[in-house]
Amino acid sequence: MSSSLLTSPMVDLDSGAVIAHPAVVDNTGTLKATPLPMMLELPIRVVLAGAGALAPLHEALRRSGRHPREAILLLTGPCQEQERPLLKVGLDSLRTIGYLIGFADVGTTGGVTLDVVADSAPYLLALDPELVARIPGDYRAAAVARSVVTLARGIGAHVMAPGVEREPQVAVARGLGVRLAHGPLLAPGPDGKVRVPLPVADESPSTVMLGPRVQELLIPAVTLPVEAKAEEAVAAFGHEPTITSVILVDEFQRPKGSLDRSRFLLSFAARYGHALHGSKPAQRLADPPRTVPRTTPAIAAMQAAGRDASRVYDDLVVTDEMNRCLGIVRVSDLIRQVAAIKG
Repeated sequence: MSSSLLTSPMVDLDSGAVIAHPAVVDNTGTLKATPLPMMLELPIRVVLAGAGALAPLHEALRRSGRHPREAILLLTGPCQEQERPLLKVGLDSLRTIGYLIGFADVGTTGGVTLDVVADSAPYLLALDPELVARIPGDYRAAAVARSVVTLARGIGAHVMAPGVEREPQVAVARGLGVRLAHGPLLAPGPDGKVRVPLPVADESPSTVMLGPRVQELLIPAVTLPVEAKAEEAVAAFGHEPTITSVILVDEFQRPKGSLDRSRFLLSFAARYGHALHGSKPAQRLADPPRTVPRTTPAIAAMQAAGRDASRVYDDLVVTDEMNRCLGIVRVSDLIRQVAAIKG
């Protein structure tokens, strides 16, 4: 992928939310910080060259005031069979530091092979921009893109369509299951806002029977930093009796723990409860958050809620494509929606 294509933000086609910005270098050659994770293209040969070759990348990021976990490295170029062990070592090292790893030009001769992609467990797969340009009227290009989407689902990666210029490209990409895109069509307007063409509503019987997506049932979550003390959570619950949960999040709003009101306050109702827990981290009393992507249908969310009988009525944490907490959905709301479908 040419670096000239990284000139617009990466956008979620479903919600219109901006997920990441392309890296920008100023006139002095310094990497400029962006308010969201940044995308940087990096030739695979640099990774294969070892830790020393990656030092300028780490330093540039440090000088911009950003952390590796706020950067998506989009790797370009091929990897030969004999280089695969070295690539694995390099990618493992980058992931340990915190970088999100992606591959560009997936599904073409200019990029890595699909088996290398599968073995590398990337966060993001970017289609070839020429492939994206052809998909509205070329069934062969659409078939290649569909195969990449299928692979991504199998390995837990996201797919991005780069260089989007026309609305038909967005429509076909959506239909293939591509959720992320960037390109001239999605560049911010004069007011700084990104406008994504609206999808055609799917009113097929199968979709209707699955119910609305959880993002339509979303309510704001009460959140606290993951390092918050238990007494801070007690205060949050005491502030409003309708609060059913408190979600513990890290500095990037990613859910790290869930405090159910009944179970959490029960810990303090016991004798010496406050003395035992009050000044300790609330995380000690938290359960793992039960997360669902924002596009999850109500029926599927109900199934997720029922997997643990001991927590069947716990709030579900709704997340975006970067696993950030968007809010919660209550199981009681899901039950009402499902009952309406069946009624």
